[in-house]
This record gives sequence, structure tokens and C-alpha cells, in this order.
Amino acid sequence: MIDAKRHLRRPAAKHRALGVTLLEVLVVVAIVGVLAAIGYPSYTQYITRTNRAVAKAAVLQVADRQEQFFADNKRYSASLVQLGYAADGFMLNDEGAAVADGDSQRIYSVALSNTSATTFTVNAAPQLRQSDRDQQCQTLTLTHTGRRGQTGPGDNCW
Repeated sequence: MIDAKRHLRRPAAKHRALGVTLLEVLVVVAIVGVLAAIGYPSYTQYITRTNRAVAKAAVLQVADRQEQFFADNKRYSASLVQLGYAADGFMLNDEGAAVADGDSQRIYSVALSNTSATTFTVNAAPQLRQSDRDQQCQTLTLTHTGRRGQTGPGDNCW
């Protein structure tokens, strides 16, 4: 014999409404917030270091061209134009391409200073967001003797 009352009653779990409670949503939002708080600073540091690597490559390329110019002419160039660049001083974007002075994607300005027949210094000064983010290194420098430096207080810039 079948118990009719037993079949008519449903377990309590089947009466529960389907969906997500406010508490569950708040827990998920809190977890996402913690992950973002940890991840975003790491991401910006990564971008800063990557952009600095682009500037270092450009500085080394200018120095390389200076050495080739010296081998050919027995003096260093006072102008980036003589080294094959479009202008005396140029801007770089995050892909290492030269961009216009007013470009909103520029990250470094590369220029020569302290130039003479026997000396030069290549400078890469951060621009826009990079300038705000890279307070440790700031302007990267490379001299004719190969001495690497920076204007910021950091010690791990090169």
C-alpha cells in the first residue's frame, strides 16, 4: 500500500527558490575586488618595465650608430639626423616605433647631449604615463664610455 501523504509531501529542498542570493553576489564581488587589488599593481609594474626595455633598446641602438659613425668619421655625431634618424630627438611608442612629438602614445623621448668629437651621451626621458609610473629610474643615460645611468633613485634600471 502506498502512503498518499508521503507522496504528496515534497522535500524542503524542492520548495527552495532557484537563483543567487545577495550574500553570494557580495562574496563574489569581494573576491574579484581582492584579486584586482593584487593584480593591477603587478600589471602596471610589468608595463613600466616593458616600456623601459623599449627605451633601453633605442638608447643602445643610438650608441651603436654613434660608434659606427666614429669608425667612419673619426668623431662622434652631434646630430641624430647624421645617424640616420628623421629628427634630432625623437619619441618612441611602446612598440619601439618613432612617433610624433605630440602623439598620445609616446612613452620616451630619445636625444643626444654632451656631444663633442670624442664624447656623447644618449638620453631617454619618460613621457606621459611612463613618466608618472617610472619614478625609480626616470631618464636613462648611456655615455660614450658605456657608462649606464639614470636620474632616478632606482638601482635596477638597466
